[in-house]
Amino acid sequence: MATQNQDRLRTHFASLESTTRAQGSGWDTLWERASFLPWDRGYANPALIDLLSSSSSSAAPPSSPDANPTPGAPAVDAKPVAVHLPTAAEGGRRKKALVPGCGKGYDVALFSAYGFDAFGLEVSPHAAKAADEYLKNAGAGALDNEYEGKDGGAGKGRAVCLVGDFFDDAWVAQAGGGGFDIIYDNTFLCALPPSLRPQWAKRISSLLAPAGRLICLEFPTHKPASSGGPPWSLPPTVHAELLKRPGEEISYDEAGVVVATERSAGEGALKRVAHYVPQRTHEVGIIKGVVRDCVSVWMHS
Repeated sequence: MATQNQDRLRTHFASLESTTRAQGSGWDTLWERASFLPWDRGYANPALIDLLSSSSSSAAPPSSPDANPTPGAPAVDAKPVAVHLPTAAEGGRRKKALVPGCGKGYDVALFSAYGFDAFGLEVSPHAAKAADEYLKNAGAGALDNEYEGKDGGAGKGRAVCLVGDFFDDAWVAQAGGGGFDIIYDNTFLCALPPSLRPQWAKRISSLLAPAGRLICLEFPTHKPASSGGPPWSLPPTVHAELLKRPGEEISYDEAGVVVATERSAGEGALKRVAHYVPQRTHEVGIIKGVVRDCVSVWMHS
């Protein structure tokens, strides 16, 4: 069931066209008013915090002991798998992380703390301005320990928020070109109208470096597809279908639920190398005491 905040968001976007320009204007209006920002949790998702921490120690990220009833979610008895992310610096080169739809930049600050040159991207100039302010003193507050001493000796990387359309190339040069070593999608895909999903997958595949990793926080997995969006329902099947054949349309049933298929991988396909239900996440992803968010990690086939 959609929450009151989700209903309010859906109403705000209901009259807008499903184009990046119209959708971007809708988000910018909300950021300009700054009185209704329900997606702003005040800090990075604990699931990402735990993933980065475990990756640096070669341990499996902590996962939930409870069964997640979402179709396509990992089985509760699945064997924990260590997630190997690119190191922040190698061969004299600092690696790059991209966070599309970064909001105030909490995730950007976190990747920077781990030594990556971290680039947030916002279609909203007002959101980017809020991120610029936050990144001047990132980590101050309850979670400041998550931003200190995590770089493994590489030193903190850059933490920058760029303004641009994710699907346009104008901003890419400001980040030193494509080929991002990590791309993190947290409430970005779920904010896009479903008609833009194939375009999202193709763009992600083209921006990800050959040895890079895409990290997806799958949310909201529990929301009925019929309730609309944003945020649009995003069970694990959505990512699995989109990323096996980036750029191609996917199938939906009469209720708007993505249909799982046996299609073979196509050009630019990404393969899932890890999939788990995190032990911790933001409260909005916990339903009746059960974590319903999932984390998936992808790489080029």
